[in-house]
Amino acid sequence: MMIEKITKYFPNLTDRQREQFEAMMTLYPEWNDKINVISRKDIENLEENHLLHSLAIAKFINFMPGTRVLDFGTGGGLPGLPLAVMFPDVHFHLIDRIGKKLKVAADIADRLGLKNVTFQHGDSGECHEKFDFVVSRAVMPQPELVKLSRKNIAKVQRNALPNGIIALKGGDLMAELKGLKNSEVVDISNYFNEDFFNTKKIVYTTIS
Repeated sequence: MMIEKITKYFPNLTDRQREQFEAMMTLYPEWNDKINVISRKDIENLEENHLLHSLAIAKFINFMPGTRVLDFGTGGGLPGLPLAVMFPDVHFHLIDRIGKKLKVAADIADRLGLKNVTFQHGDSGECHEKFDFVVSRAVMPQPELVKLSRKNIAKVQRNALPNGIIALKGGDLMAELKGLKNSEVVDISNYFNEDFFNTKKIVYTTIS
């Protein structure tokens, strides 16, 4: 499967990364026929609406090797798995309450040969490890996400940006973010010019 849009914005992919993204383009539809991890009507837009959307985080921050990232409510592995391909020297821990979706993510990671990914089936309250960043894709309102995951943010800094929470969101966020301190909103259309991204944002919240 071709990955024209990913290679357009990330022209310096290694052959291995290219192969892994191409494999995702086959593996997700294959699994989606059995378990609905991506909306049935949206699976044909897999590359743009799901893989490239996840990779907006890679445009926002270039994780340093050794960074630890928690993907909160990963579902079928988004944004964690595309980011794990992009940053092979970064550790990603994917957590979700829905076991069958996590099974999909784990199988895809295994078939991609990803060695930098671990999985946890359960609630966020059951995860007591520390991470440099928490990432999330439209899981819950940002204030709630901050409340639940702040305990998982490490104190020691190793990246150019302070440790915190990076969430992919869409639509009008004014009400959601009202009163939330230490937050920055970035338009994903700054990175990608497809129409899909016109209403998509990254919300970055630092934990003081």
